[in-house]
Amino acid sequence: QVRLMESGGGLVRTGGSLKLSCVASGRIETLNAMGWYRQASGKQRELVATITAGGTTNYAQSVKDRFTVSIDNYKRAVYLQMTNPEPEDTAVYYCYAYIRDGLGWRPEWGQGTQVTVSS
Repeated sequence: QVRLMESGGGLVRTGGSLKLSCVASGRIETLNAMGWYRQASGKQRELVATITAGGTTNYAQSVKDRFTVSIDNYKRAVYLQMTNPEPEDTAVYYCYAYIRDGLGWRPEWGQGTQVTVSS
């Protein structure tokens, strides 16, 4: 069974910084990509940033130049460095991984970690 464990959420002020971490565990044969999505209260889940095992990144326009996603393939970990967060970034942040195991290719999700940005 594959599991994604997030950490690092919490309260941060505008102008500050916060780093989210996520580690994948379980019987993973291949890790294709990892990343972060978020869901604000009353809104749909949306992409924040993803990164492939090869290092190709994709960012939402709203976070580009403020957030940085990185991956550690050996640790099967993904990170999100949030700088200059804004109140609009307040949401539950979900770790995402696209993996292959004995059942084939599929996306996996973490439980989510709350990020609250105060002005």
